[in-house]
Amino acid sequence: MTEILGLRPGQIKGNTGVWEMVIGLEIHAQISSKSKLFSGASASFGSDANTSVSLVDAAMPGMLPVINKFCVEQAIKTGLALNAKINNVSVFDRKNYFYADLPQGYQISQFTKPIVGEGEIVIDLDDGDQTTIGIERLHLEQDAGKSLHDQHPSKSFIDLNRTGVALMEIVSKPDIRSPQEAGAYVKKIRSILRYIGACDGNMEEGSLRADCNVSVRKKGEEFGTRCEIKNLNSIRFIIQAIQSEAERQVDIIESGGIIKQETRLFDTSTGETRSMRSKEDAHDYRYFPDPDLLPLEFSDTWVSEIKETLPELPDLLRKTLVNDYGITAYDASILVEEKEFVEFYLEAAKGVDGKLTANWMITELFGALKKENLTISNSPITPQNLGELISLISKGVISGKIAKDVFAEMMVTKKSPQEIVKDKGLEQVSDDKEIMKLIDRVISENQDKVKEYLDGKDKLLGFFVGQVMKLSQGKANPSLVNKLLKENLK
Repeated sequence: MTEILGLRPGQIKGNTGVWEMVIGLEIHAQISSKSKLFSGASASFGSDANTSVSLVDAAMPGMLPVINKFCVEQAIKTGLALNAKINNVSVFDRKNYFYADLPQGYQISQFTKPIVGEGEIVIDLDDGDQTTIGIERLHLEQDAGKSLHDQHPSKSFIDLNRTGVALMEIVSKPDIRSPQEAGAYVKKIRSILRYIGACDGNMEEGSLRADCNVSVRKKGEEFGTRCEIKNLNSIRFIIQAIQSEAERQVDIIESGGIIKQETRLFDTSTGETRSMRSKEDAHDYRYFPDPDLLPLEFSDTWVSEIKETLPELPDLLRKTLVNDYGITAYDASILVEEKEFVEFYLEAAKGVDGKLTANWMITELFGALKKENLTISNSPITPQNLGELISLISKGVISGKIAKDVFAEMMVTKKSPQEIVKDKGLEQVSDDKEIMKLIDRVISENQDKVKEYLDGKDKLLGFFVGQVMKLSQGKANPSLVNKLLKENLK
């Protein structure tokens, strides 16, 4: 279905009218822990198959799980960052299902009594609006292993390295109404997790992935039957998968069909979802409290101690940037998306024009890094050197045009801007006498243009400015050139 003019994001124009999407997300975030949730085995990514597996992970008889305190702390910290209720008592349950990469025959998770209850976050949309998305719960659980189907023509292999890795499952309320909102929600959650250090947010490595529950309805009607799209590992795929699935459901309903509650996969090559299996309900998993693990109990005092370790979060930082550095709310929202962005900016903006720094960082630096396929962490330009460049511009040592040439040189050589300006003799000319020499020459060589200007063609001022800048090889102070030209073109 093509986008119809006048429809809001998340709306679909069908043959019977306009449909709206109802979306809920389950984000699975791997906790940044060196060891697993219930064993001492390494949780690092990229180890050789089956080399990071303890007897507990392999479900050997008699092996008992032991809770990782650090993982509990990270779950509480995340709950606090999501403005959520921390439950002082929570219980681990066995979620029973049978699959080759789940050696226990069950997953240790949390069902009726999760570690974190209801919360909410505010997300920023592309049109500048904000909306609040409710958090249903956050619970701890262990990851399953990985089935490898591409190693042999007729056999599948099992890698248990991920078995037992600590996950936080963050479940939203069905408050999301468009693929764009879903993308913004995941981006915001990822940003918060990275700020507090609870998860590295690396979606390519599977450290953060999302299951999307999608249904459609006519506005004001009851929720429709939902389908779950599993294991999406990029924001782009999340947006595409939700749109495709919602359109599929509208087509089925308007053709007289019924939506089956099922689990689906997103095929990135076709841009469509396909059926994986029928969707289980909670009772199908036969949840019951894990007899090997006591309930988690902790005091308000401990929660308060954890709360004190929270850094300044994106929403508060954005206000700080707007109020203290004079930058726009839009620019601030870009800079706080990643902790590394705002740290770079705060260092670069020390003692210089905050707004100009933001402009250069967002437009020039981000553009150059993207072109070179680099990240802010391996930028050839340091925050100190960017700040130095801004200072040279503000003081009139170099013009904005020259600054772009200096910036390009900084990207290649990693030299300081001051060093480049000195070596290449790029200092801006701000001496009235020197500039007047150039102006006199331009006027004498363009008497016909002078006459036209004096006859009322004011726009010709730009021509004269351009000629002076050309003669000075871009070194003349543009504002001073403008001023002196206006005074002498009489």
